[in-house]
Amino acid sequence: MTQEINKTVQALIWTGHSLKVLDQRKLPGTLIYDEYEDAAGVTEAIASMRVRGAPAIGIAAAYGVALSVTQHHAYDSVNWQQKVIDDIALLAQSRPTAVNLFWALAQMQALLAQALDDPKAAFISAAEQIHADDIAANIKMGEMGADLLAGATGVMTHCNTGTLATGGYGTALGVIRSATKRQSLAVYAGETRPWLQGARLTVWELAQDGIPVTLVADSAAAWLMKSGAIDWIIVGADRIAANGDTANKIGTYSLAVLAKQHGVKFMVVAPTTTIDWDIDSGVEIEIEQRDPKELLPACYDHEGSLVSAWNPVFDVTPAELIAAIVTDRGVVLNPSIETMRGIKDAI
Repeated sequence: MTQEINKTVQALIWTGHSLKVLDQRKLPGTLIYDEYEDAAGVTEAIASMRVRGAPAIGIAAAYGVALSVTQHHAYDSVNWQQKVIDDIALLAQSRPTAVNLFWALAQMQALLAQALDDPKAAFISAAEQIHADDIAANIKMGEMGADLLAGATGVMTHCNTGTLATGGYGTALGVIRSATKRQSLAVYAGETRPWLQGARLTVWELAQDGIPVTLVADSAAAWLMKSGAIDWIIVGADRIAANGDTANKIGTYSLAVLAKQHGVKFMVVAPTTTIDWDIDSGVEIEIEQRDPKELLPACYDHEGSLVSAWNPVFDVTPAELIAAIVTDRGVVLNPSIETMRGIKDAI
């Protein structure tokens, strides 16, 4: 399995002294890595969506803290902790919705309270462990999710949830990778407007792995379901509430509603680090609003224009529309506040 992961283009590459980030805004036409040596650079890479996907954002932030420790401890072995705390606060401001970001930063900040003989080595090791654990979790989820797909002939996915969005292998795409090794499976990917992560990233990534995939317009999803071509919708998550309500890329909620109408099952795949046990439901999830300029045609992007844009990056799918949440600690069928407790107890 590790050998297969290494053949796939990685979103993040740790060099030992810097973090190389694949600029996903330029895929699939251009494959280029930007290199960062401080937390400010990593913050900008996350905020600008060079790196995206909740697990990858958390991993990048952990490496950002390791770079902060490397930078500040070398020049101020007495007061370096406060400078690292400031950098952690900076990283926390990069994206508001992905809970993995805050989970990873909390893990790294906890190290600051410990007496460390070699802070640089300790923080680098912690970041590398977060990265390795994510890959292991993805592989485990891939196998459990594939179990649910036994007998299925077609699936559809949304946004990008593969190697490009995680430490490696993927969440929802990890399930698809595992399932296609076991059975014949037609794979469909929606465009995922307005950033086209499905069209630019998912179909490209699957093609790199030799997995046939069919791209469909987002607006064609209902008709695709009506045709009977798919049995499951499989998506990732950026934050899951304690009751199973799930925030994911904008357009996920509409797919869940359509799936309910057409008798198509809906699966969410995410590590337990994506579950926010401090919020009871999706009502409490902060939804990131990005610059309207990302959506507006250039001709309307000027002061005084009567045309504006509403640009939420995520929406929330209620738990009652979800058939299964697959995590690294097990599968929750028909998620609710009660059924989710089994996963919480396993952590």
